Amino acid sequence: MANANVRVRFCPSPTGNPHVGLVRTALFNWAYARHHGGTFVFRIEDTDAARDSEESYVQLLDSLRWLGFTWDEGPEVGGPHAPYRQSQRMDIYADVAKKLQDGGYAYHCYCTTEELDTRRDAARAAGRPSGYDGQCRDLTAEQKAAYEAEGRTSIVRFRMPDETITFTDLVRGELSFTPENVPDFGIVRANGAPLYTLVNPVDDALMEITHVLRGEDLLSSTPRQIALYKALTELGVAKATPQFGHLPYVMGEGNKKLSKRDPESSLNLYRERGFLPEGLLNYLSLLGWSFSKDQDIFSIEEMVAKFDIDGVNANPARFDLKKAEAINADHIRRMDPKAFADACEPWLRAPHANWAPEDFDAEAWARIAPHAQTRVTVLSDITANVDFLFLKEPVEDQASWDKAMKGEPAALLTTARGNLDAADWSDPESLKQAVLTAGEAHGLKLGKAQAPVRVAVTGRTVGLPLFESLEILGKERSLARIDAALAKLAA
Repeated sequence: MANANVRVRFCPSPTGNPHVGLVRTALFNWAYARHHGGTFVFRIEDTDAARDSEESYVQLLDSLRWLGFTWDEGPEVGGPHAPYRQSQRMDIYADVAKKLQDGGYAYHCYCTTEELDTRRDAARAAGRPSGYDGQCRDLTAEQKAAYEAEGRTSIVRFRMPDETITFTDLVRGELSFTPENVPDFGIVRANGAPLYTLVNPVDDALMEITHVLRGEDLLSSTPRQIALYKALTELGVAKATPQFGHLPYVMGEGNKKLSKRDPESSLNLYRERGFLPEGLLNYLSLLGWSFSKDQDIFSIEEMVAKFDIDGVNANPARFDLKKAEAINADHIRRMDPKAFADACEPWLRAPHANWAPEDFDAEAWARIAPHAQTRVTVLSDITANVDFLFLKEPVEDQASWDKAMKGEPAALLTTARGNLDAADWSDPESLKQAVLTAGEAHGLKLGKAQAPVRVAVTGRTVGLPLFESLEILGKERSLARIDAALAKLAA
């Protein structure tokens, strides 16, 4: 059932290249908002000046637009809760942190890193939880003054309630966390900079987010956020606690979580290879969700119509590049032929193309494109598939040459050339018959007979349909290439 009150957020940090796990999170949030007619909030978490960069921020926006995501509130769009970059909201966080301290929900902690490490080691040795032990929870004014007189700095910690926190995860069901496993936690650094543990829930509260759909790796922080929401609600900062749904891990090789360091995790890789946004999103949607038992290929509109969070599986999802490519290939087949031809154009120009710009023949491309559309997996495949049309000579590929030129290739090519010279070059079927007849004269089936012809003309053993390719290349150029191959064999 649609729920226009749904408000979800996607809040990445602008660090490095976007990765596919991040895109899957954005997709599920965006689809959930669109399915319910709700609001998709795009927020930038850029409080880490050492890691965040403007270049990554610009790249992030460009990537989301390439994927086809639109946001209802956020950078370059605005909205009632602007600004949507955390680096521009520091006064807000300072104000909330003060309210938490004034209300007794947070306190200054003067423990040094060395002291914390010593006490944690002792707790582990005794078999106790090693989280913060509450040393500074109830300091007197005199104790605080003494620490400050020593020159100690302090962080601000949130005071966790001494009770079990239970909530219903939208993906995993009811979960409980006991107090000893969720100790007091820092919300403001000693230098006054707010931590993620504060700014993320505060922004969700002020932006009235209703559903937090995020990665499973953040699950352990959820009870802390729920306790913080309760405090924020009591202080009048928040109106309610959102519902949480933790999305399953995306796994890479060796049952390990797919990380930013894994090559196949980079969104740029798929964009540069010529994945269609529709194909990539189709595949990523299947990492933890299913459209139906018997259908893996669907449009983004079809996904939005069916997507709901209760259909997300809690089990880890494995990233399978071959399946991603197969799904992308299906989306290429579905394209309007003109749209396919237009989409391939970047790969028909420098730096991808290895032919001179003036040698590109737009008419030949328009004729070959429908044949190419059924053969390529990603758009970048097109360059090698059609280069024989635009190069003065076919690509020199010794491995292909050695594979095709077995037996008596010169005799076969000589016969095939004679037959082709007499064939009707306006009819691919006539060209096929010419090579078939040549093969029969030498005791070869069509598959074996056409291999030397294909390599002579295109330079490769596999490619687009041969006889349509010959027709488009034309009689003069095709026969000249066969002559060149015969000369090479004779030498």
